[in-house]
Amino acid sequence: MKKTEQKVLLLLARETIIAKVNSQPLPAIEHPAPALQAPYGCFVTIKQQGQLRGCIGSFTAPTPLWQTVREMAVSAATKDPRFYPMKPADLTDFQLEISVLTPLTQIQSIDEIHVGNHGLYLIKGQNHGVLLPQVAVEHGWDRDTFLKQTCRKAGLTEDAWQKDCEIYIFSA
Repeated sequence: MKKTEQKVLLLLARETIIAKVNSQPLPAIEHPAPALQAPYGCFVTIKQQGQLRGCIGSFTAPTPLWQTVREMAVSAATKDPRFYPMKPADLTDFQLEISVLTPLTQIQSIDEIHVGNHGLYLIKGQNHGVLLPQVAVEHGWDRDTFLKQTCRKAGLTEDAWQKDCEIYIFSA
């Protein structure tokens, strides 16, 4: 994706969050570039003062990327259950990151996981957890720690990945 397209998506996400919090109509892109019309999944991450403020995403999308970014921006700002919905006072200082995702690939061996390149999606029974590729890098995790933390995010014991788990990788 080109830098100009990245900037368009970041601006769209920012304007969408501001509009949603202020109960205004959501912005649209009138003539999106072809890359922004493809149906990619994405995650939108909001941070305030370097701390996570919201992160919501979808691995697949039936809509063009720009519309998925808009939808995930609204969800990250108002529907992440870990945080209260953003208020006008929260709009003075927030940072955004958009992760456009490749399709999920189920792995057969943890040797297929490349920390810094892959994100993890882990499923065991009714539990599931996702960590984006950059999370492991930000925390300096090795592969085992990345797997343990993904298990914790899924509400499982840290060693749950070792038995009866589906593990998927993706890039962002």
